[in-house]
Amino acid sequence: MLSAAPRNFSPPPRFGLPVRVTEWMVSSRGRRLLWGVGLVAVAAGVLLRLKLTPMPVETVAVRRETLVAEVLGTGTLEARVKTDLSPRLQERLAEVLVDQGDAVRAGQLLARLDDGELRRQVAVAEAALAAARAARERTRTEEARALAVLEQARLNHERGLALLATRVAAQADVDKAVEALHVAEADLQRARAAIVEAEKQVLTAERTLAWQRERLEFTRLTSPFDGLVVRRDRDPGGVVVPGSSLLRVVATNELWVSAWVDETAMAALAPGQPARVVFRSEPDRPYPGEVARLGREADRETREFVVEVRVGALPAHWAVGQRAEVFIETGRQEGALVLPVRCLVWRSGQPGVWVESGGRARWQPVRPGLRGRERWGILEGLEAGARVLVPPAGRQVAALQEGRRVVAAPAVGRTSDRKSGRNLEPVSTP
Repeated sequence: MLSAAPRNFSPPPRFGLPVRVTEWMVSSRGRRLLWGVGLVAVAAGVLLRLKLTPMPVETVAVRRETLVAEVLGTGTLEARVKTDLSPRLQERLAEVLVDQGDAVRAGQLLARLDDGELRRQVAVAEAALAAARAARERTRTEEARALAVLEQARLNHERGLALLATRVAAQADVDKAVEALHVAEADLQRARAAIVEAEKQVLTAERTLAWQRERLEFTRLTSPFDGLVVRRDRDPGGVVVPGSSLLRVVATNELWVSAWVDETAMAALAPGQPARVVFRSEPDRPYPGEVARLGREADRETREFVVEVRVGALPAHWAVGQRAEVFIETGRQEGALVLPVRCLVWRSGQPGVWVESGGRARWQPVRPGLRGRERWGILEGLEAGARVLVPPAGRQVAALQEGRRVVAAPAVGRTSDRKSGRNLEPVSTP
């Protein structure tokens, strides 16, 4: 049986440490402090390793080439002149002579409405005009008769006055001659008034006939210009009303891309600038274009405005409304020193690049110039053939620091911009 330890008994020291130090280490406060010291040591070790371990980088050669600054816009192919062919009468659609995709000429008959009723109305108007002209001839005959009666009345009046002077005729006979003269003059005025009325009736009948013939012509729907039928909306047999679309015709003499461009590029754009048009149906082939017109109203939500780019040539198969990208040339510099855009870094508002010096990264301030879509021109700070450091894919240029050790990474090859057809860097050193 074991005996109890005396009250003044102390346990032996652990690991050769004094008893008080051992007790402090096993206390909660001591454990926290030890954890903190350990974490600081680990972090210092990691930072030291990062500082001393070379960072793999790629290098990009500064070279001279033609630098083109472009503004990108996305839009659709549209016709500058287009129209929806619609009837001006409510009538049955009798015939549609063209279909979607047909080329048409100005004045060509495209569709026809039922014209049976209108032809009958034209016949009625022609008969009314013939009757009006006959009435006019009758009034002219009455005018001739009134003139003859008036001439006879004047002779009778003059003869009566002569006989009255020789006291052969009585005053009553002279009065009757005067009355007959006045009646003849009134009949002549009435005949001439009837002629004027008949002329008005003839004019009314002529205009009514012209109106009926014009309405008959409304049954023939013709093309207003040379172009292409891009849509057919109705088939024969149904009743159409004014304003309803039968066909859509576009003029093919001028097609353009209505592209939406960010308003920040507005100051750099002007009519007449060259452009490249890339249709999504042929992404590897750019077509020549030219800025034709700039919109004067920006979208209040997207902050974009419309730029009309005239297309110089079209693909073999195209459609109004198909999507396309336009690249508008806003500047060009021959023999410029160029770098990929991602190589340029700003530090405290100063642009610059990273270069290698003695195996370490060194900051080199530069003065950039014209900027392209993938290239940036360098005016000062670098020479042709110099190589600029770029971290490998997945890491940012900001990861580089002054004095950081660097080492060349394996080559990743060249990439190409499919739409522009130009090769893009980076190219690693061997």
